[in-house]
Amino acid sequence: MKAAVVVFPGSNCDTDCFHALRDVMKMPVEFVWHKERDLPKMDLVVLPGGFSYGDYLRTGAIARFSPAMEAVKKHAAEGRYVIGICNGFQILLEAGLLPGAMLRNKTLSFICKPIWLRVEETNTAFTRHCQKGGTLQIPIAHGEGNYYCDDETLKQLRDKSQIIFRYSSENGKVADEFNPNGSRDNIAGIVNEKRNVLGMMPHPERASEEILNSTDGRKIWESLLGEIK
Repeated sequence: MKAAVVVFPGSNCDTDCFHALRDVMKMPVEFVWHKERDLPKMDLVVLPGGFSYGDYLRTGAIARFSPAMEAVKKHAAEGRYVIGICNGFQILLEAGLLPGAMLRNKTLSFICKPIWLRVEETNTAFTRHCQKGGTLQIPIAHGEGNYYCDDETLKQLRDKSQIIFRYSSENGKVADEFNPNGSRDNIAGIVNEKRNVLGMMPHPERASEEILNSTDGRKIWESLLGEIK
């Protein structure tokens, strides 16, 4: 399996993703500058976290016009895999690769802490090594992670099992008290209908080594490695 990490002006988790993929998971990986109009032939494209274009206008709104995003759309249309993490998730929403939008956190403050996620679906390439209904401890770090969609979109996400992660307690209870940002339906991650594009606010690359106090993020990378030979 080969991976590419797209780097935008303001990305600050690109090297973290690169390290997790190359040094921890032993995947071949390379950086792709956002002005590149063509992607190398890759199995997985990662849109990392950070503050692309300084989050001017709104998160992801300018990055979605970067030349590399046309190549990312083509990559996804061909059925290959894309994961957008934090700011990468915001970019996927702005680019129309996933439905919905991001609002400011309900607290109107930046939140950076470990949280618990309940795994809602395991029939994706991103979660096959997870346990359905099980929990993962993965950190968040964002100011605009309050996922919003209208009622019709939420119904579709539920009906088509596109909600992959929800904020929860350690034992998997989903409730407002465990929702750090006000995200609708406690949504922390969703996939597209073809199930090859994942957007998630938590950072699996920051939970891929023992030294970081959690290796739960590795389950996402291991799932992809098991899917793509």
